[in-house]
Amino acid sequence: MSRPAWTLWVTEILLADAVKSATAALAAAGVPSPAVDAQLLAAHLLGVSRGEVAAMLFGTAVAPAGYDALIARRAAREPLQHITGVAHFRYLELAVGKGVFVPRPETESVVQLGIDVLARLRQERGDDADLIAVDLGTGSGAIAASMATEVPGSKVFAVELSDDAFPWAQRNLAPTGATLIHGDMRDALMELNGTVDVVVSNPPYIPAAAIPRDLEVRLHDPQMALYGGGADGMEMPTAAAATAARLLRQGGFFVMEHAEVQAEQMAALLSDSGNWDNVRTHVDLTGRDRATSGLRR
Repeated sequence: MSRPAWTLWVTEILLADAVKSATAALAAAGVPSPAVDAQLLAAHLLGVSRGEVAAMLFGTAVAPAGYDALIARRAAREPLQHITGVAHFRYLELAVGKGVFVPRPETESVVQLGIDVLARLRQERGDDADLIAVDLGTGSGAIAASMATEVPGSKVFAVELSDDAFPWAQRNLAPTGATLIHGDMRDALMELNGTVDVVVSNPPYIPAAAIPRDLEVRLHDPQMALYGGGADGMEMPTAAAATAARLLRQGGFFVMEHAEVQAEQMAALLSDSGNWDNVRTHVDLTGRDRATSGLRR
């Protein structure tokens, strides 16, 4: 027996009212973009785009079942991407969740540097030439997937040590043709020594005593993807630079992401090793020092 119409009218909440209340709750919880997140979570449950949700707010659409529960998770500062299972990175939709570092917008400008070099080499060498690129510490696979899909025909290799992150990288890289290695960047891909054109890395680099201010980073990002090792956080960046020097051909390009306060350390790391020419610091879209690059001697 169906419910009377008046029962539906009493129990169902308009989407506009639900999103308004959700926005207020997320704002009170300190979520940086409460209105956007409230709409994105509604879109996730409804199976529509955020733009479609924005249009629906002017009509009589009702809030989807389970919306309050997702808002409560977000208000507890669970990352939006963990709730929806999707992270957007450049032109990609990546599967993410517990155990893998959620790729950040600032990394998009870092991988762009590597893609620019690959694209130039493709022009210089022709469509049939081999181009080899490596992503050290791939995490979700964001960097490797971007290089593989944006410079078609490139042979892209990705290395990930974490047992938790590896399945996410497998899932994201499977459609791209990139080769994924479950291992340590320190000794991975020995068979490629001296042949690689581009190495990109976003290694762990946070110093041991530096506790991330961002609650979502502190509570939900895997520590293995955050802390670089040692008091200064430089063990993994040093390892990434050493592996890049081993892999790259003469003139090959290496770029590594880091914290803005580490720019001077990273430049010294590359310059003092004697392995690199043209060591440069690169800023992200906010103007912060975000990456350091060099050309293999």
